[in-house]
Amino acid sequence: MVRVTNAVARHRKTKRLYKRAKGFVGDRKNHIRLTYDAVLSAMAFNYRHRKERKRNFRKIWTTRLSVAAKINGISYSKFIHGLKKVGCALNRKVLSEMSIKDPASFAHVASAAKNGLLA
Repeated sequence: MVRVTNAVARHRKTKRLYKRAKGFVGDRKNHIRLTYDAVLSAMAFNYRHRKERKRNFRKIWTTRLSVAAKINGISYSKFIHGLKKVGCALNRKVLSEMSIKDPASFAHVASAAKNGLLA
């Protein structure tokens, strides 16, 4: 009887695994057991860090807006509250970019938020 080795499928699976481990250092890139563990943990961290990146960007935007709002004479929380009252649809990312690249228009938005608090 002919011996069956499953060679093609095994090579394909190993090749796919090594492709995912491209750029890993040491034995983690070319030894099947170590590579498997390394890729598995990397995929887990990959998922987690995608979520963390979103959190970090929101923190950065908030910090930028806080500084820019202080420059225009209003606190961050009052600035956001005033924008909500006025009905401004700009999100924190856009406002943050605006505060850096176009301070004059950001000052206009900040004055609108101040007027929204008074009304």
